[in-house]
Amino acid sequence: MKILVVDDEKLLVKGMKFNLENEGYEVECAYDGAAAVDLARTCRFDLIILDVMMPQLDGLEACMRIREFSNVPIIMLTAKSDDADKLMGFESGADDYLTKPFNILELKARVRALLRRAAGVQRSASAELSVGDITLNTEERAAFKAGRPVELTAKEYDLVEMLMRNPRRVYSRENLMNVVWGYTYSGDYRTVDVHIRRLREKLENNPAEPEYILTKWGVGYYFKG
Repeated sequence: MKILVVDDEKLLVKGMKFNLENEGYEVECAYDGAAAVDLARTCRFDLIILDVMMPQLDGLEACMRIREFSNVPIIMLTAKSDDADKLMGFESGADDYLTKPFNILELKARVRALLRRAAGVQRSASAELSVGDITLNTEERAAFKAGRPVELTAKEYDLVEMLMRNPRRVYSRENLMNVVWGYTYSGDYRTVDVHIRRLREKLENNPAEPEYILTKWGVGYYFKG
């Protein structure tokens, strides 16, 4: 499996590369956020380790840009331990975080756990995603409720597929707007609320008491896997 390690501390990068290669991973390195986005766009990685504080483009912005085109697992590295900073990392699309300084054994354990989880999702959802009585055919971009086809708009489909591919991950409205609509979209964040409401009306048994597309009050939305 191939891992991208991104940090402007070159000695730290060298140490992570050495330890991960000893575990059998192929490791590529970068030293700023812009390079990380370029590499993630042009190469296939199974996991990215991404520092928050970097030149040219910080890790949070780089993570959001990568999320525009990839669901690759991302571990954020941060020198801050505040809950607000960790929440910002998760809202940017990160799957996990580590606070510096960290134990290399803990890093390797988190890498293994994320790769196992990602491999399980790929095996079960390569061409079809199914949770309860909701099914998506990802090749045909078609949705089904209890075996019956459901007509979704392109953005409704993009939104529910991303949520289903990342169950239990909470996305803020801003993050959903960035990933699904893109940075050039000029609408406001209420657009996300409208699309979530429409998806619930089409896919939930009772839209007023949803079973699948849930709200994390004060944070955002997530899909109950």
